[in-house]
Amino acid sequence: MSQTSDQMELREEEIRKHYPAALALLEGFDHAPRIGVARAAEAEVSAGIGTRRAFRSTTPGLVTRRVTPAGRVRIAERIQGLDAGEGLISPLQASVLQALRRALAVSMAMADQYAERTGLSDLKRANLEGSLAAGRAAEFGELLSAEAMVALYVFGSALTFALAELAGAEAVEIGDVDEVLTENAPLALHGAVWELDQEIAAQAGSGAGSETRLISTLMAHAVALMRKVAARAATAPRLSAFTGVNWRVEADGFEIRGFSPARKPRGGQLTMTFKAPNEVVGNHIAKYQAMRLAKMLMAYDFERRLNPFAELGGFIFTFMGDGMPGTGKTTLIQMMAGLIHGYCQVAGYDFRYQNLSVDNIDSYQGKSGQNARAFINQVIDPGVIGFGTVDDIDQIAGRRGDRQSSAGALEITSVLMDAFAGANTVVRGNCTFGMFSNYPENVDDALRQRAGARFLVDGPISREDYIDILALLLGKSHAIPLGDHQLYAAQEIKRAVAASFESHSRPHEEGLVRVYEAVDRQIGKLDTIAKLGTYLKAIQEADARFTGRAIKNITDAVKVRAMDFELPDEWMAEPEAFLLRDYDTKKAMIEELRRPITTEMVIQEINRYADSEFRYADKSDEAAIENAVREMGRLDEARRRYAERKG
Repeated sequence: MSQTSDQMELREEEIRKHYPAALALLEGFDHAPRIGVARAAEAEVSAGIGTRRAFRSTTPGLVTRRVTPAGRVRIAERIQGLDAGEGLISPLQASVLQALRRALAVSMAMADQYAERTGLSDLKRANLEGSLAAGRAAEFGELLSAEAMVALYVFGSALTFALAELAGAEAVEIGDVDEVLTENAPLALHGAVWELDQEIAAQAGSGAGSETRLISTLMAHAVALMRKVAARAATAPRLSAFTGVNWRVEADGFEIRGFSPARKPRGGQLTMTFKAPNEVVGNHIAKYQAMRLAKMLMAYDFERRLNPFAELGGFIFTFMGDGMPGTGKTTLIQMMAGLIHGYCQVAGYDFRYQNLSVDNIDSYQGKSGQNARAFINQVIDPGVIGFGTVDDIDQIAGRRGDRQSSAGALEITSVLMDAFAGANTVVRGNCTFGMFSNYPENVDDALRQRAGARFLVDGPISREDYIDILALLLGKSHAIPLGDHQLYAAQEIKRAVAASFESHSRPHEEGLVRVYEAVDRQIGKLDTIAKLGTYLKAIQEADARFTGRAIKNITDAVKVRAMDFELPDEWMAEPEAFLLRDYDTKKAMIEELRRPITTEMVIQEINRYADSEFRYADKSDEAAIENAVREMGRLDEARRRYAERKG
C-alpha cells in the first residue's frame, strides 16, 4: 500500500475483490426495514428473488427486531425498468449501475481498512469462534457501529463523486433518510440500498421517476445519507482511525477525508484575460454590484447546497447589463470572472464559466434549445460555483412576434425564460447569469423582465474618468507627465456608488419624470408604503409592461441594498475565516452585517428599475416607428412601380 505525506492509497485490488459482493447487493437480497417505512408496492418489485441467506448480526447478545416482513430488494432491476420499452439497458442506466457497484466496493474496502487498523478484525474472529472476552463486548459494539458509519459515509461520498459528471440541473426533493442502521457495516449497506430502492420506486410512482431524474434522485439521497451519518459521527467514539488519515483511490481521483464530502474537479481550465476592478473605469454601480455578487457566490455551502444570501434575500440570480457599444461590458465580465476565479482558488472550490453565443443557434429544429439547456445545466450544477453570460443577447434570443426572429433564436428564448424564472427554477445561490446587450429594447419583454437586477454599463462619464482610462490604456511605455490629476481617485468605489445611488432619488428618463412629478403634486413626499404603491400604480398606468414581476425585481433589489456591504477581504483571503465554515455559522455572520431597509432605498430602486424600462420602451417604440416608416415607404414605392407597369 503506497503512502504520501498526508494520504494513504486504497489499492485497486482491495476494491475489486469486493465487486462480487457489491454486485450481489444490486441484484437482490431480502431486507426487513427497522426504521424506514416501505413505500414501494410489492407488485412493483420483480419476482424471482434469490435465496441469499439473511444477515445475522455478529454483535453478542443482539436480538434482531423485525418491525415489518422482509422486503425484496432488486435495485438493478428497478433501474433497468425505468423508461421501459427500449428492450436494452440504456447507457445512462449502465453508468448508474457501474457507479453503484464501484461505490459499494470502495465502501467495503474502506470498512476493511478501518477494521484492520482498529483491531476490529481480530475481535470479529474471536466472536465467531466464541472466544470474545466478556469485558470487550462494549468495545466490540462501539467498533462495529463506527465501522458501519464509515461504510455508509464512504458509500454516499463515492456515489456522488462517481455521478457528478452525469448530474444535470434538475432538483429532486426527498425526505429524511430513516434506515440508517449502525449495528455493523453489512447491515448498514443493506439498509442504505433498500432505502435507495424505495426512493427510486417513489419517484417512479409519482410519474416523475424516469431515468431523466434518476441521477438527481441518487445524488440527493446520497447527500442526505452523508449528512445524517456525519451528524451521528460527531458524537460517536472510536472514529479517530478513520478521521485521522486521508485516503485516495488513485484510479478515480477520489479522496476520503473523514466525514467531509469529496468533490470532483469539474470546473475545467478557464482561459480568459482577467481585469482588476481598477481597470474598469466608470460603471460605478455595475462594478460595485459585480464585486459584491462575486463575494456572495462564495458563501455557498456545498454540503447544504444552499447560499445564506439566497435564504436571507439579496442574492442576484440573473441580471441585465446594458449600454452603448464600447462602454465596458466585456471588461466587466472579465473583472467579475477573474474575482470569482481567484476566490475559488483560495477556497479550493470548482469554478465554471460558460458563455452562450450566436454559435449555439442551429438550423436543425430543437438543436438550439438543446444547446441552451446544456449551457444552463453546466452553470447551474450544484457541485460548482458557476457564472454564465449571454453576450449580445438581442442577437441570440428571439423576440416573440418578431418575424425576423429565427426558430432557433425563439427556442433559446423559451429555454432561458424557463430556466431563469420557470416552474422548476431552484435558486441555490451557487451561480449567477448575466445577460448583456447594446440594444436591450430588442430583447423579448418577458425575458428581459426575468433579469432580477439591472447593471447600467455607461462607461466613463466624468472628466476624471476619461483621464483615468487614457492613462490606463496608454500603459507605462511613454514619458508623458500625468499633470494635475490624482490617478484613479474618481474610481474609489464607495464614494462613487453612494453618489450614483443618490442620483436615483429622482428619476432620469423624461417619461418617468412626468409620472414622478404628477404623483408628487398629488400625494406629496413618498414616505409610506401606501404612497409608494400609488407611485408604482402610476408607473403601470404609463407603461402597461410594468407588471407584478417588475415589483418583485424591485423588492429583490431593495433586499440586495439591505445586504449593501462587502464581505470583508480577509474572509476571502483565509478560507477558515468564512469560506470553510458551516452553513449556520456563515448565515449568522452575514446577518450581523445586514442593514435596515429605508424609504430612500425603495424610492431609488423603483426609479432605477423604472428608468431602465422607460429607456428600453422609448428605444423599442422608436425602433418600431422607424421600421413602420420603412415598411410604408416600401409599400408606397411598390404601388408606384405597380401603377407604372400597369399603365
